[in-house]
Amino acid sequence: MSKKLKEQPPEKLTGIRLTEVPKTSAGVKAIVSALTHIKDEVGVAKGIQLLSKINQKDGFDCPGCAWPDPDDKRAFLAEYCENGAKAVAEETTKNKVSPMFFEMNSVQELSELSDYEIGKSGRITHPMYLAEGATHYKEISWENAFEMIGDELNSLESPNEAIFYTSGRTSNEAAFLYQLFVRQFGTNNLPDCSNMCHESSGVALSQTLGIGKGSVTLDDFNHADLVIVIGQNPGTNHPRMLAALGETKKEVEK
Repeated sequence: MSKKLKEQPPEKLTGIRLTEVPKTSAGVKAIVSALTHIKDEVGVAKGIQLLSKINQKDGFDCPGCAWPDPDDKRAFLAEYCENGAKAVAEETTKNKVSPMFFEMNSVQELSELSDYEIGKSGRITHPMYLAEGATHYKEISWENAFEMIGDELNSLESPNEAIFYTSGRTSNEAAFLYQLFVRQFGTNNLPDCSNMCHESSGVALSQTLGIGKGSVTLDDFNHADLVIVIGQNPGTNHPRMLAALGETKKEVEK
């Protein structure tokens, strides 16, 4: 009798220990931690090249943070935090998940892996398909994958019976093309990670401010008489915000 597939990934606790809470959120330890992830996932040479482009005007936005970038000067090489470096390391990892990985791991076995284990396995290299009643994913060609998706979409009685999802890790260019396809297909059922993760805040902001997302810029800090931070610790959760707060403090002290 086969095990029941898990609806949620298992919670695996490894290496938990109680330590004294650090008094600083940055410094040598954070740099070493970030570079260790870069070295293990990408390699030093390519990793440093990627880090130099994060949140730069001629580079790319960090996949781990939506904090706005300054309009003027940006920090050389380090316009990001430790978590940003880790996110880029995982996105550009040289580890690969080939069809052989799925031959060696059944759907049941995959369901028993934690999110961390899945993420660290690598990036999928080929389209994969799980046939009805099958226990393992099988490789499928891109042509057959698109044909299968097209047949399924064309079999619907109405385009609104379909829903399309895009991740926050998707590039703006890819997301733009994707939404064009969805609207050409005939529906606006295109939620993204903001809809899924921030639906409640988006509704509340729309009702109070008229816009469902953040309405401030970094420059607003320089003109504020009062800054209130609620429900977060910028030192550990939003270290890039500290630069703006630091400049605000300097202005107040003048």
